Amino acid sequence: MWRNYHVVDSIEQALELLKISGPSARIVAGGTDMIIELDRKMRPNVDTLIDITRVSDLDKISRDSSGTIRLGPMVTHNQCAASDVLRDHALPLAQACWEVGAPQIRNRSTIAGNLITASPANDTITPLIALGGVVTLSSTTGERKVNLSDFYLGVRQTVMRTDEIMTEIAFPSLMEHETGIFHKLGLRRAQAIAVVNVCVILQLDYGERVVCRDARIALGSIAPTIIRVDNAEKFLEGQELNATNIEQAALLSSEAVSPIDDLRSSADYRRNMASVLTRRALFCILNNDTMGDFPDRPVLLGGGVEIENKTLLSRSWSSDDIPGNPSIITRVNGRKYEVSGASNKTLMNMLRDNLGLVGTKEGCSEGECGACTVHLDGAAVMSCLVPAPRAHGADIVTIEGIADKNHLHPLQQAFIDSGAVQCGYCTPGLLMSGVKLLSEFSRPSRSESEQAITGNLCRCTGYYKIFDAIESAAKSMR
Repeated sequence: MWRNYHVVDSIEQALELLKISGPSARIVAGGTDMIIELDRKMRPNVDTLIDITRVSDLDKISRDSSGTIRLGPMVTHNQCAASDVLRDHALPLAQACWEVGAPQIRNRSTIAGNLITASPANDTITPLIALGGVVTLSSTTGERKVNLSDFYLGVRQTVMRTDEIMTEIAFPSLMEHETGIFHKLGLRRAQAIAVVNVCVILQLDYGERVVCRDARIALGSIAPTIIRVDNAEKFLEGQELNATNIEQAALLSSEAVSPIDDLRSSADYRRNMASVLTRRALFCILNNDTMGDFPDRPVLLGGGVEIENKTLLSRSWSSDDIPGNPSIITRVNGRKYEVSGASNKTLMNMLRDNLGLVGTKEGCSEGECGACTVHLDGAAVMSCLVPAPRAHGADIVTIEGIADKNHLHPLQQAFIDSGAVQCGYCTPGLLMSGVKLLSEFSRPSRSESEQAITGNLCRCTGYYKIFDAIESAAKSMR
């Protein structure tokens, strides 16, 4: 899929490689979109990937004394969903991040990557535009700051140059008396691409009446870029936030858009849903119910934290598609391996083809089914979307490594006892997700178990026996 792969130790090294390689090179962090695009031949001119995952201090979320929140380019969606800073000061962004993909995807995919991919259906763009986000773009010639509202030129088109790296995302915290919410409509409950999404942020005065002093309403997946609903915003300013005015603002939202027909929705349905989601968001704010079903403790499957001791893992590494390219030195299931000939493969294919660990299954090869789930540096990931060179210096656990020498893992035994195995193809991935869930939650609720396996598809069952097995294993482990 790629010819050259570079794992760098610094942003400066990455920028030099970008300058040398020109338009044929791309930066990868999570790489969840890039791997699919390369596999589908959507980027025929890209043959070089520059991996920044080993660079220190790029996965930080901070809030300074001025109230500005800053995200590094390696901050993942699960980090944001779990961040107290965002939950307390930028809730709509945390909610949007929770809606992205499945836990395994959110453990790898980054906010910066979501912004750069530039699909109007990408969930995090909408709240960041409503929040007034600014991105920093760096190159060997310096850096520039661009308002996110000016960053997009069209569908998958931005002002970013091929020699630039997005090195920071910044935006102001919600101020006192400001509150906001993110809502999304998809065609299914999990791993859904937005039909429409909305972010509403209001500044309210609370007295005898609740009066809106400022309004920001952004709609996604309804135009070539994210749009602000100016007419509804202006209408709400200075108005009492009540049922009548909410209905009028919702109507103005639908009148402001000219959506397209596509595979996910007709234009008329999108227009109607723009009104519905705006109404719902405004009523949630009026009723002080902005948290909704956003969990107090999200299921992260090992992700959601800054990587500790990254400098110990950091190793410059590069391949140039010639015989004798450097080996990938990794640890799998506690055993050290030195793997040659895998520098242009995915982690899934390296595990299966080079190491013979065929318990990791190939289902969809696009991060939809979860059959290839493994644990990478402690976090559950879809190995079909991880470049094999990312395994260099990493610690990996596969389905072959979750039992001890004498006993199955309690969840494996529970799958047998509960009849949770049907054809068995999806079982390794479900077990890997379940094992990580049970390491986080000693008494997972049904909802938490559901969240844990949203990235795992089983074509045989109704999942009931799988949930029985998770509950049984949790009891035995306690």
